[in-house]
Amino acid sequence: MRRFFVLISLFLFLLPCSVSALSLDDKQLSDSRKKLYRKIESRTHVPWYLIGAVDQYEKNVRLARRDLPKQTGLAGLYIPPDKWSGALNPKAYESEPAAIALFGGMGRDGDGDGKADRNNDTDVLYSFAEYLASYGMRMDDYRIGLWEYYQRDKSVGIIFNHMKLIKKYKRFNLKERAFPVSLRSDYSYRSTWGDARGWGGRRIHEGTDVFAGYGVAVKSSCFGVIEMKGWNRYGGWRVGIRDFNNTYHYYAHLNGFAKGLKEGQIVTPGQVIGSVGSSGYGPPGTAGKFPPHLHYGMYKDNGRTEWSFDPYPHMKMWERAEKKALRKKRK
Repeated sequence: MRRFFVLISLFLFLLPCSVSALSLDDKQLSDSRKKLYRKIESRTHVPWYLIGAVDQYEKNVRLARRDLPKQTGLAGLYIPPDKWSGALNPKAYESEPAAIALFGGMGRDGDGDGKADRNNDTDVLYSFAEYLASYGMRMDDYRIGLWEYYQRDKSVGIIFNHMKLIKKYKRFNLKERAFPVSLRSDYSYRSTWGDARGWGGRRIHEGTDVFAGYGVAVKSSCFGVIEMKGWNRYGGWRVGIRDFNNTYHYYAHLNGFAKGLKEGQIVTPGQVIGSVGSSGYGPPGTAGKFPPHLHYGMYKDNGRTEWSFDPYPHMKMWERAEKKALRKKRK
């Protein structure tokens, strides 16, 4: 019976992946993606790291949505039929480049086989790169093209944050994680996501509280870019970090920030970003209305909206992994 459940779990885990992706480990998959984006760059002169950032964003959106088809190839980018074939094209899944051009669609033949195939990685990425290039070849031009395509500032911002990470690390397997407070400190936490909160009006608790002493180091749990830093009347001094999976990590009630920390900065797992405090529930500088703790929240963006989900299971997993690594290091 146990073997049966293991097999079922493995099957469900593998379902969303493509056959080609399953045959590659993380590094091979990252290298293959980079090679594909560089090939598109060589033909369109659109930077490979921008193409990769768009593809990473779209890959994450697909994983967060049920109304989009699952990724089947190496590329995650999904171009809807009306954009690919042209809004007035009677053939929604058109593959003839001339017909697509006639109706003003985005679809292009990227690999020279005479077809503009929405299921072909090269065709899809080449088509989107050509679309971006039509706005000009400067980064500001690409930003305008992205906004025209997504009609959403947050989507454009996330893509540019991904681009920063890709340019710096030149890989796509940025999966390392860290527990958000120092394991050497005296801390405690439990699952409190969804609990009622009363200050400032009725609402739910959108995170997990980690209770610790004033000044205990608060760490980034991921590779990411600081999207927000400052004061909020609920969260006090807080930091928001966007990771490579479109997830927003929220650190609140801080006592202060790490020296030099600023919006737009890249952070790494385990990097100190601030310290535990009791700030919040009032105007700037308010503190001491509750015991010192870190409020840690996670929010998923699906290309349309952003919602809170329970960080507790992830925190337990990161805590176990970090403790295991520390024990292994001591041996």
